[in-house]
Parts: sequence; C-alpha cells; structure tokens
Amino acid sequence: MAQGARRTLGQVVAVVLLAVAVAAFLSVAAVRHGFFDLQVYRGALVWWVHDGGEIYDYLRPGTQYGFTYPPFAALLMLPMAYLSWHLAIVVSVAAGVVSSAVLIWWLLDPVSRRAGWTRWFAFAVALCLAAAFEPMRETINFGQVNTLLLFLVAVDLLRLLPGGSRWAGIGIGLATAIKLTPGIFIVYLLVTGRIRAAVTAIGAAAGATLLAAGLFPDASREFWTTALWNTGRVGELAFVSNQSLRGVVARLDPTSPSTVAWLALVAATVALWVWRSRAAAAAGDEATGLALTGTVMCLVSPVTWVHHLVWLLPGLILLVDNGMAAPSRSRRRRVLLVAATVGYAFLISRIVWAWEKDFSGVDGFLFSNTYVWISLALLAFLPVRQPPRPTRPPAAPVQPATASAQPGDVARADQPGRQPTDVVPLT
Repeated sequence: MAQGARRTLGQVVAVVLLAVAVAAFLSVAAVRHGFFDLQVYRGALVWWVHDGGEIYDYLRPGTQYGFTYPPFAALLMLPMAYLSWHLAIVVSVAAGVVSSAVLIWWLLDPVSRRAGWTRWFAFAVALCLAAAFEPMRETINFGQVNTLLLFLVAVDLLRLLPGGSRWAGIGIGLATAIKLTPGIFIVYLLVTGRIRAAVTAIGAAAGATLLAAGLFPDASREFWTTALWNTGRVGELAFVSNQSLRGVVARLDPTSPSTVAWLALVAATVALWVWRSRAAAAAGDEATGLALTGTVMCLVSPVTWVHHLVWLLPGLILLVDNGMAAPSRSRRRRVLLVAATVGYAFLISRIVWAWEKDFSGVDGFLFSNTYVWISLALLAFLPVRQPPRPTRPPAAPVQPATASAQPGDVARADQPGRQPTDVVPLT
C-alpha cells in the first residue's frame, strides 16, 4: 500500500475512534434538556398564532419561562408554529449543526493550510471536539439560536459575503434585531473607527425592528414597554449556569448582590476590551476582534448561560492558530497550545455544576466561576496577529564620492539624518 494511502487510512481510523470516544463521553456527560428552549419558542408561537394569545404573555406550563426575544425573532421563527414538534427538532438541530460546521471550517481552514495539516482531517477532528464542547452541546440540546447569531456576525466581520466591505454591518444588524446582546458588535465597529459599517448595522437592526413593528404592532408594544424589562422571565442571577460578571457578584451575595461592584467590574472589563479591540483592528486581525467582542459580550451581559459561551469558540481556535504560527519547539508555542488545551478541557468538563447547590467558600468562588475566569483570560491574553512586515528592498550600492568632495572629507554613517554616503567635512 502506498504511503499516502496508509496515511489516509490511518486518519480515517483516527476520526472514527475519536467520534466513538466523543459519543461515549456525551452519553455520560451531556444533559438531555429535551429541547426545553425550543419548547418555549414553539409553545409561544402556537399560542400566538393558533390560540389567539399574546406571544409575550405565554409561559411554559409549570415554569416562569416565556418568549424573551424581540418581535423580529418571532417573525423569523413564525414557520415553527406550523411544524410538528419532531420536525421542529430536526430543523433546529440541522440549523445548529450546519452553522457550527461552516463557522469552524472558516476559522480552522486557514490554520490547516498554514500548518500543513490535511484539511479534511483537521476539520473532522474539530467537529468531533466541538460536539463535546459544553456550550455547543447545550445549545443543541436546548434548541437555542446561539450558533446562528455567531454565524451572522462572523459572516459580517470576516467579510465572507461577495462584495466584502460593501455589506459590512448587515449581519451584525440582523443579529441585533434577533437578540439584543450582539448589539455590542455595533459598539465594536464604532470604537474601531468603522462608522459607515456601524451606521449600516444600526440601519439594518432598525429596519428589521420596524418591519416587525409594522406587522405585529401589539407584540412590539408589549416587548419594548414591558417584556424587555421583566428580568424575572430569564431566571435566577446567582444560578451557577450564569457565567457572567453579574453571576459572579450574585453568587457572592445571592440575597442582595451589589450593583455597584458589578458596574465597576463591567467598566474595567469594557476598558480592557476597547484597548485590545483597537489593537486587533489596527493590525487588521478581524478574527481576533470577533473573538474578543464575543468574549466581552458574555462577561458584561447580566445573564450568560453556559450555552451562550459558544462565543468563546473562536478564541480557542485562535489560540491554536497562534500557537501553530509560533516557531517550532518555542516556549510561545507550548504556552499557547497548553492554554487552548486547558481552556477546552474545562469547557467540556461541567466543572461548575459540581458547585450548583453550594457555591460558598473559597472553592465555591473559584470553581463555580471557572468559565468566567476562562473568558477573562481570553480577553486579556488572546494574541493579536500582526500583519506580515513588508520585505525591505536590497540596499542601493554605495556611490563613489563626487568630484566636488575635498580630499580631506570622509563618509560618516553615525550622524543623525545622514546616510553612509553623506559627506561631512573635517574641521
């Protein structure tokens, strides 16, 4: 058997073994949420369309959870009211898996090409690892929309649509109209000086919102005046799944969390993000800008459930990218690849849930907030890839002294502002 065929066979076997190992891991570690959030979405839509109720009045029976997204999201999800429950599951899972796979391909393929990896093999391994990634598997098992929002923003920032910068801002605007938190990417465009793209994003978000308001005026009035401000519909702030700065503060004192402490932490975190994002934009490193902004969104949002942390996935991939770009056997390569491995290992481990019932004490503070610490580390230390330096042209040959030079003159290169061929008279 030829060497290339043996290598391909070995890679196929490795992928199959990894897939089996991940499936076994998921059979033990993954929680079956029964597509809980999808049930809320579909239940609210059926109540609205078929039963004559108001969408924001709906609560899933026996719970406090209702439809919390803006009316434009309801417009996009409207077909779900006409699907059977099992078909709705199929559509939700397919949309999540396909959008995740395309996103991983976009982010990983340049790494594969630079590192000389077999591209299909690297992609297959990454898909298996993504399936074990707790935020990803939680998104799928809840029937959430996180990967679709990340997909829209990535298409925009990484300029993956034909026409490039001409459409910059559209994806961010639509994501913001679906769920308000991606609006931080509009702020990212503003702080990095891309005013035109920011205006486009604002226009897209406003246009989508006005379209929904024109079609569903009562629902829009209810959302913007009442439902948006009803924080009781989203869950308990101190719940261990809330891996945001607000969750950290709430777990310190669940009965009376300090708003001042939270706002101070948010201000410091946003200042760090602005500084790092401007550096990434100045270097033309849009992938890092995407990763940093997705990370800070998770940190400063009052509620960031574990499944929202799919926004950390680009940062982990970029750690691998920067590690592989470092010189072989260098300390930088080792540090970055170890950091990516450790971060990923924690983010598949469900470690925070061991402190779900009791997050008091030093151990509770450290481990119930593990994913917050990972987010802060990515925000502070994710490297910014610098653009390649232009190759300097070869130096021009030294010209002989002109006839006007005097016999006592010498060439001096140590004078500021002078070249080696400049002539300085001796005195």
